[in-house]
Amino acid sequence: MRFGFAGGIVVVLLLALAILGYGSLFTVYQTKQALVVRLGDPRRVVTDPGLHLKSPLIDSVIYIDKRILDLESPPQEVIASDQKRLVVDAFARYRIEDPLKFYQSVGTIEGARSRLSTLLVSALRRVLGEATFIQVVRDERPQLTQRMREQLDREAAAFGIVVVDVRIRRADLPEQNSQAVYERMKTERQREAAEFRAQGAQKGQEIRSNADREATVIVAEANSQGEQIRGEGDAERNRLFAEAYNQDPDFFAFYRSMTAYENGLKSGDTRFLLRPESDFFRFFGSPSGKSAASAAQGSGAAAAASKP
Repeated sequence: MRFGFAGGIVVVLLLALAILGYGSLFTVYQTKQALVVRLGDPRRVVTDPGLHLKSPLIDSVIYIDKRILDLESPPQEVIASDQKRLVVDAFARYRIEDPLKFYQSVGTIEGARSRLSTLLVSALRRVLGEATFIQVVRDERPQLTQRMREQLDREAAAFGIVVVDVRIRRADLPEQNSQAVYERMKTERQREAAEFRAQGAQKGQEIRSNADREATVIVAEANSQGEQIRGEGDAERNRLFAEAYNQDPDFFAFYRSMTAYENGLKSGDTRFLLRPESDFFRFFGSPSGKSAASAAQGSGAAAAASKP
């Protein structure tokens, strides 16, 4: 009976010691850092990973992430220094450097994100409000984000937080402004296209006009040379005819008459309204081409010349 009662006491004591021993130990992982709090009062900060001791029952442990955390900000409309409106989408990366100050100022990650989001928007408006649209969009974005990080880091130091990086994901005109810019760009491109087409049409018209003018000149020169060559041929033909006529007038007259017969007496139509004694038919009555009256006169003259 005594042994049973004493054994139960021992078991209870051992169980109590086990509970106290378990309550005096806590583990810190590589991605965490711990804040030991005694009755609501922070006592110490543990950043080394491993197994650590604390006072059982009166100490509690608050684990705080020591990895780099992200902070997303909703798109904000900002007015640049040249009075142009911008829709800016920015984000930040931060790390909890001082767990005690973090716990005393914001308490939780959600509280830190709420406070940092407000500070990020404020830094974004201050820095980008001093820059022009071109500087934000193209020329000085890295310098501007560096200034934003420095300002946010200074203000976040009061929360035990170190800001690692701040970036601008997108900086663009508002939707209505973008549509207006696109329409203006479209109109400008259409104007340039119409101008190029007009210049092309004008150039084509000039080329066609020059081609027509050159063709007219070439044809005129060719016609002139052709007429000149034909004139020279006609002159040469007339000269040859004249030489032939002078060499044998009778044969030349016979040849010309034969040519006239060939051209005039076509097959199928041989009607002529001429007198029979016309010179056109002089070779029909006499091979020499002389009429009967001319032949009689010629023979009479010959006989008179033969009388003594």
